[in-house]
Amino acid sequence: MSDDAQIGSMPALKEWAVICHALLAGEQIVDVRKGGIREDARTDDDGRTRRTFGLPAARCWLYPTAEHQRAELLKEPYRHWIDLAPAAPVGEPITIHGWAEIVEVATLTEPEHLTALDAKLIWTHDYAESRLRWRARDPLWVLVLRAHQLADPLVVPWDDEYGGCTSWVPLADLPSPDVLASQPALSDVAFEARLKGVRESLPDGALAPPA
Repeated sequence: MSDDAQIGSMPALKEWAVICHALLAGEQIVDVRKGGIREDARTDDDGRTRRTFGLPAARCWLYPTAEHQRAELLKEPYRHWIDLAPAAPVGEPITIHGWAEIVEVATLTEPEHLTALDAKLIWTHDYAESRLRWRARDPLWVLVLRAHQLADPLVVPWDDEYGGCTSWVPLADLPSPDVLASQPALSDVAFEARLKGVRESLPDGALAPPA
């Protein structure tokens, strides 16, 4: 893990603006990821180069993007949230409304385990399953995030490095969240209750603190 206390060292998790909104509203504490085509490369034992999801830090900014975001991929009650969660177009400044602690993680390979998480996600089940099926050799990562809403959003100038299909973006020159005013999306009691529900939805021992 990197030292998140240093200025500029905390990466941003690039996710649909509506999912960032759900995390910061306390509606969702889970994200499921398999990475994008610009992930870090690694070489398998058979010599093949693959790009897979990884966890570079235990805390992250929440970077709201409209890339790949579509209302029909959300459950019906949440489709209008796209209008509540604007994301800057590619090439324009990015507004960061919050950050998150990655409290626990798991990796899934079985569809029934993802089905057990369905009530914890605002995506349609079909779309969540499509994330599991993509690159079927790789597991689907489950991230349990405790989101924090910034009192004053940060505006980050656009950089071409931020574009494209990738999970992590190294936003430049941002202060540590420790020196910024922010409020947890959920109280300690409410978050622990939600976390208990996620743990009970998955096999025993599947979730663990990030290594």
